[in-house]
Amino acid sequence: MWTGRRDGGEERVDGGRWGARGGSVRTRGRVIAAVAALTAGLLVFHRAVPNSVGRAGSLLESFLPWLGLVVVVLFAAALLRRSATALLALLLPATAWTYLFGGLFLPEPRAEARDLVVVQHNVSDENTDPAGTARTLADAGPDLIALEELVPAALPVYRRTLAPRYPYHEVRGTVGLWSRHPLTDARLLDIKPRGITEPWSRGLRAVVSSPHGDIAVYVAHLPSIRVGPGGLASAHRDESARLLGRALSAEELETVILLGDLNGTVDDRGLAPLTSRMNVAERGFALSFPAGLPLTRIDQVMARSAAVRHIRTLSATGSDHLPIAARITLDRSALPERRA
Repeated sequence: MWTGRRDGGEERVDGGRWGARGGSVRTRGRVIAAVAALTAGLLVFHRAVPNSVGRAGSLLESFLPWLGLVVVVLFAAALLRRSATALLALLLPATAWTYLFGGLFLPEPRAEARDLVVVQHNVSDENTDPAGTARTLADAGPDLIALEELVPAALPVYRRTLAPRYPYHEVRGTVGLWSRHPLTDARLLDIKPRGITEPWSRGLRAVVSSPHGDIAVYVAHLPSIRVGPGGLASAHRDESARLLGRALSAEELETVILLGDLNGTVDDRGLAPLTSRMNVAERGFALSFPAGLPLTRIDQVMARSAAVRHIRTLSATGSDHLPIAARITLDRSALPERRA
């Protein structure tokens, strides 16, 4: 009901203000509240977004943490409009985001006796400083270093530079593993999708004889994904993830570590064959790609019968990825006796 009068292009109606452009503050607050509710729904029910058209669900999940920026923008708009309704509605997405990602910002837990430090890095086949890259990775002092996009010209440099501190290594195709501890039972891991016809070898499996017992370590580089007019092109990546998931499921050793450029985030349903079987990082955000302006983490460290307690990025190298380092706490009950 109209009860006010027009003054300077404004009228009052049931306590609301109408501007010259139309639309009450109360109405605008309801719009902000509706967008806040939609954002909360996407955060909580992102798996309900279908992948049938352009793999929209996977695309959303690849950048899911960035919905936090939407919450910040809506909060500023709610303050500007002085809308209590909008501010209350923002509790929904803020709570959902904190539940999903807040724990990643907790401080790194104290080191334990059964910890292993690992480094994962796609070194790039266009890296012009493999020696400097190798030194950066070794300076982090890890027990294991996993590399992808190893090219024949650079491989001798990595071997020579890492050898003093990492005397054990295995390379299969374009992926490799360097270790402080002996490696045995190394073999090629076939994760090649059927649609790729050219030579393609991006997986290996080896057993690390650690001080705490034998651990199966997998190194993998899943196919790249592309975002185009038709949405997210990830069919090859998804197929390769399924093949890798089957290999992990068949692994006889209880304790397993997976290191690799998986070309997907841990929220992306395309990596569900892996994340459903493996533990992911409990703390640390570690956005790793692209190196110049990291927007997402597609370089991953996962574990079975072990906890990935913390993950972080290292200094930039000559790659388009940032290296990541993770601390893994092994489950004593799951580890076999160390080999003699």
